[in-house]
Amino acid sequence: MVISDTGNVIPVFQSISADMLTPVSAYLKLAHSSTHSFLFESVAGGEKLGRYSFMGADPYKIQTFGEYDGDPLITLEKELDQIRYVPIPGINKFTGGAIGYIGYDCVRYFEPKTARDLDDPIGLPDAIFMYCDTIVIFDHLHRVLQVVSHFHSTGSSMGTAAISAEYERVVASISAAVAKLSSDHTPLPPQKPLLLNQPAVSNVGQLGYESFVRKLKEHIIDGDIIQAVPSQRQAKKTTLHPFNAYRKLRSVNPSPYMFYVDLKDFQIAGASPEMLIKVEDDIVYTHPIAGTRKRGKTPEEDQALAADLLGDIKERAEHIMLVDLGRNDVNRVCEPKSVKVDSLMHIERYSHVMHIVSNVSGKLRQGKTGFDAFRSIFPAGTVSGAPKVKAMELIYDLEREKRGVYAGAVGYFAYSKTIDTAIAIRTMVFKDDTVYLQAGAGIVYDSVPTSEWEETVTKLRSNVTALEQAEQYYHTHQQTESKPLLFNYRFTEPSIL
Repeated sequence: MVISDTGNVIPVFQSISADMLTPVSAYLKLAHSSTHSFLFESVAGGEKLGRYSFMGADPYKIQTFGEYDGDPLITLEKELDQIRYVPIPGINKFTGGAIGYIGYDCVRYFEPKTARDLDDPIGLPDAIFMYCDTIVIFDHLHRVLQVVSHFHSTGSSMGTAAISAEYERVVASISAAVAKLSSDHTPLPPQKPLLLNQPAVSNVGQLGYESFVRKLKEHIIDGDIIQAVPSQRQAKKTTLHPFNAYRKLRSVNPSPYMFYVDLKDFQIAGASPEMLIKVEDDIVYTHPIAGTRKRGKTPEEDQALAADLLGDIKERAEHIMLVDLGRNDVNRVCEPKSVKVDSLMHIERYSHVMHIVSNVSGKLRQGKTGFDAFRSIFPAGTVSGAPKVKAMELIYDLEREKRGVYAGAVGYFAYSKTIDTAIAIRTMVFKDDTVYLQAGAGIVYDSVPTSEWEETVTKLRSNVTALEQAEQYYHTHQQTESKPLLFNYRFTEPSIL
């Protein structure tokens, strides 16, 4: 492949048994001494284990984008355009690339009319990408780990000595990761002393949020918009280690997109039900979610609530509106005849809520890229509204703060040109001993202000529950000085994991 100049980035991997490892223990071993790392997991539809988990640490490059650095996708695309990836049979298409997040507020680069001077209470970069050349793929089906690194070719003129040296470098990278994974010791996150029952403070409060709803309904009556999705953010002081929060969250709320991203100065932990965009083999996918109910206490009540949700005229209208918006976003970059709704209005269940979900796809038009598709779909209509640009303008005028990670995207842009990103909802940001949680509700003509506030509280419940239970557990452990936690863990990982 090197001599024939098929490409310049060739994955090389070693498989090892995973029968004594979980994604959590493997990640802890791999990322112990690193300041930047990630763990991605998946439970499809909230109920079925995804085949792969991905993890990595020690990126070879980190790109951070602030308020005046412009569209981060331009830099990202230039970086990845230098790579001509050689696919290898028997391995996932994500073997390395750019991993990180794109904050909601980057929309001002894609839709300049939305730009506003906003307060920035959390103080996060607009986007961060970690470029990882060595990652670990956890194959749950075959119970193996594939440790992948990449041979970087300089072309057909690359001499034998240079080829041997580069191959030895790749093998050394893989061997170092395998050694960490094979260690008998699993390092645990350092946990500071905990103070329980710290209050969570909303940035707008119930009265403020209800005023958002009433003002947006006036715009709906005036014909400015059809729907908008304002949010509230809660901040809570905590010394809980972010990964300890993630461990509980993945147990409390298994989701299609579960992620832990350590960016040194802050951490992101999430269990998002909603894909923003996936691009694979030039096919674009997006999965709008709109329509929410609490889970029932019994299977019969749960089924009745699902039937009620699907029969709710308001919820159905809101969902169809956002499916149409998703189709329009996909159609902007895809062949019109290829755009279709693969699944319309099915129920997906999660720990505390159930949602109506639809699946939309289309084939990229000639001359369009996955980055074009990302710009077209970002942010999702389910966290902004319709018409999207006007809804975003009105939301900013009400909220008057940067949203940061919330409602943006978390995921990867692979060497292979595959893109897979989640909407950053049901997501916690940890910074300076404070955790931030945020949720919104879709406002339409017949929305009831108190009900919409209550919906945001319901959506926050899985994260709040995870935080409270994890804090209580570790506080109790500290008081009793019990055994190490990894194998004496009262709230265990879900049995499917």
